[in-house]
Amino acid sequence: MTIDSGDPDGASSPSVPAPEPSAPQPQPEPDPPTLDSLIAADSAATGDAEVTAPAEAEEPEEVPLGPTGRPYRQIPDPAPLDKHGPATVIAVCNQKGGVGKTTTTINLGAALAECGRRVLLVDLDPQGALSAGLGVPHHELDATVHNLLVPPTMPIDEVLMRTRVEGLDLLPSNIDLSAAEIQLVTEVGREQSLARALHPVLDRYDFVLIDCQPSLGLLTVNALACADSVLIPMECAYFSLRGLALLNDTVNKVRDRLNPKLKLSGILVTMFDSRTLHSREVMERVVEVFGDVVFDSVINRTVRFPETSVAGEPIISWAPKSAGALAYRSLAREVIARDAGVV
Repeated sequence: MTIDSGDPDGASSPSVPAPEPSAPQPQPEPDPPTLDSLIAADSAATGDAEVTAPAEAEEPEEVPLGPTGRPYRQIPDPAPLDKHGPATVIAVCNQKGGVGKTTTTINLGAALAECGRRVLLVDLDPQGALSAGLGVPHHELDATVHNLLVPPTMPIDEVLMRTRVEGLDLLPSNIDLSAAEIQLVTEVGREQSLARALHPVLDRYDFVLIDCQPSLGLLTVNALACADSVLIPMECAYFSLRGLALLNDTVNKVRDRLNPKLKLSGILVTMFDSRTLHSREVMERVVEVFGDVVFDSVINRTVRFPETSVAGEPIISWAPKSAGALAYRSLAREVIARDAGVV
């Protein structure tokens, strides 16, 4: 191809070649597609909603465990009462001594009274520890439980005593009661003597707690024969664990022969020390064998309880913010809930 220069003389200029077209420049490669872009493109093509990656599963919240190794059960607040009675009779019983029967009877009774319940405590131990623990000079008493059981009997109102705790009454005892087992041997219906004595006042109270002597004699049988249930304090020790089987056999015999309504209210572990392997192993074994019968409330070993015995009043009022007081308040809530059938 030539270009006409337009020279008037007709002379032509040398031809100039046309410039070659420039080679196309290479385009940058696109970034590889991401997972989000592919999901969005797929959603746009199919008309689906935007899809998001699944959230990671949350770790389940850890449930705190109580001293029994189980989660604490939810116990409702005790409901106020419109009226009092008839009483639920609970025998606080264990044939082994030194396991906290008297301490439990006193402090559970005081805690129940603090919840607005009217409570009667019955001292059925000739040692009179329950009476002494409430500040009663039991060696000076003119009328005791002995006078309710052995003829000639006295009316129960002549034996009843008020305590320093509002709503908490007492049927006291002393060494005179030790003769009752011999004196009752010849009586007809001797196993029902205590039931007959308590019957006139049951409608006045919400709970009657009987502190039994550390044996399975006639007095203890009287307590079991009139009780609705048995509460067993058990020291957190191996030998106490062995004794539970014997006591359970006695409860079953009384149920079969004298008191069909009798049931096991619960087992209360006392003198527990979480620092020792022995205590933890015994606790584990008790829960394994008896399950939910074991109360969630546990009474730890503490020097406060001997102090309250000297003071002659419950730990609920002697040291109201102590661990022992809190434990017995917790036990009272459990007892009320179990009695109402809500746990």
